[in-house]
This record gives sequence, structure tokens and C-alpha cells, in this order.
Amino acid sequence: MEGMKHSSEIQQAARMIAAGELVAFPTETVYGLGANAFDPVAVARIFETKERPSFDPLIVHICELSQLDGLYRGDDERVYRLAEKFWPGPLTMVLPKQEAVPDIVTAGMDTVAVRMPANPLARELIRQAQTPMAAPSANKFGRISPTEAHHVTKQFPDVYTIDGGKTQVGIESAVIALHDDGFEVLRPGVITEADLEAVVTRSGIDSKEKQQQSPGLLKSHYSPGKPMYIVADPCNHFKEQDRAGLISFGIPGDNCHFSRTEILSRSKDLREAAINLFSAMHRLDESHIEYIVAEPLPEEGIGVAIMNRLKKASY
Repeated sequence: MEGMKHSSEIQQAARMIAAGELVAFPTETVYGLGANAFDPVAVARIFETKERPSFDPLIVHICELSQLDGLYRGDDERVYRLAEKFWPGPLTMVLPKQEAVPDIVTAGMDTVAVRMPANPLARELIRQAQTPMAAPSANKFGRISPTEAHHVTKQFPDVYTIDGGKTQVGIESAVIALHDDGFEVLRPGVITEADLEAVVTRSGIDSKEKQQQSPGLLKSHYSPGKPMYIVADPCNHFKEQDRAGLISFGIPGDNCHFSRTEILSRSKDLREAAINLFSAMHRLDESHIEYIVAEPLPEEGIGVAIMNRLKKASY
């Protein structure tokens, strides 16, 4: 029955994409707000709906490697090595673009960000729509990313949304650029530098163009509506606990008396923490508390990506 429900939803969503409309859909990272990547008028609706600045490029999602040919102008064998290893999955590559890719998708640059999502509903939607889809996260620009369908519908009640349940990764994809001497991480994700270095060489370049090349690189992003702070040892160093909610990595100590507490992982597992991060932020943002306090996580492996999101949310 569930499969039939999704089949009907995907068929309806594919028709809407073909008609130039927007659709919200699940990926393994966060929910996306999608349009036909080759329809500049439809893509413009993404920017309008999200209230997103036009200088911030979009990621284009594909369902099979053959679709890359219509987007990517080049023959770098490293692209295909990375795709073989990490696609479908939470890795976005910034690549030289084909002329057919509208400038509104790439913010006028000659590169396009591309990934193949691991979520089968997302890939089936792209397959039935018969087009790659431009799709940033399905939330107002700069706000908390959506990891469940109701996170989308509370902000965009008029957007058709495919409910695929809670996302499996929970934070946005890693974004990389390829230079002559190797890769550069533009946005960290659950695919880490160490994972990438097992396939291609890391570049010695630290690009000054990161801000223009990749989405999600503004200093303030993923932000709740309430003030948010990162506090080391918050149980001892945050005084107004009765007015605040805590995002805790593990189980907090007995001296913690926050009004609400969200535990990202009782076993202090970084992958589990990534999955639960945005949902915890949504719940605290919707509660009666006045402040959100986040405990810092170890900046190693996936922890680098989690802290990247927390720092931007609290900027």
C-alpha cells in the first residue's frame, strides 16, 4: 500500500515538474525543493519561493550517470572514479558546465554542482520527470534544513510534497571542486576528506572563490528563529537554563537543568548525531524556550560537518 501511495505521488510530482511547477521531495540528506533544471522560469520560482538570493547557485540532481553528459563539459576520469565510489550518495561535485545549463542555476558561473541522490524516491521522480532537477533544501533561505515532510509543509503549505519519512543522513551533501592537483572541499559532509583521499588526491589549493562556487557557504545559514549559542560544558557555563533548550551530544550530567533537552546520540555516535541534528533544532525552535544552546562536538570525521552546520546556525 505504501509503495502504491508513493507511486501515485511520484507520478503526480513528475507531471508537475514537466508543467514547470515546484515539488518538494526527500533525499537521503534533506528534503529538496525541485524544478526542471533546464527550465529557467521554473528555477526562478525556486528562488522566489525560498526567498533565496540569485548569487547562490543550486545543486542539480540526476538519477543515472548518463544524465551527467547534458550537464558536464569535460572528460576528467576522476569525476567518474568518484561517481563510481560515492554515487548514489551525499557527494556533490562542482564541474565545468554545458552551455545548455541555464545561468540562473549556476549564478552565472561556468560551473555546475551535480549529485545523484541515494534516496530511491528521489531518483524515481527524476526518472519519471525525464530531466535533471535543480533542488536546494526545501526551506526558507537561511533557515533550518528540513529532514521530515512536515518541516517542509509548515513553511510551504502550497508546495506539493512527497512524504518519504525522515531522511537517512540528516545533513546536506559534501561539496567538492576538482583542480589540476586534486580535490578541494567546499562544504563538509558525511563523506569526509579521508574518504575522498582514498579515491583522489587532495589539492593544495585553498580557493578564494568558495563563496561563489558552492551553495550553503554563507556565514549565517541553517538558522532557527530563536537565538542559538554554542557553549562548551553548557551545564556549568550557561546560567539561564530554565529559559533555554539544550542540544546535547550525549546524555547530560545531573547538574543540567535546561527547560528542554535534545540528545543527538546517547552513545555519542557522530553519524547518529548528524541524522538527528536538524530535527532537534526544529523541535526546540517550535517550543516555548527563549534560547537554544548547543554542546560542541568533536571536530573529527563527520563531526567537522556537524560543527560546520552548528557554527552557521549560531552565527
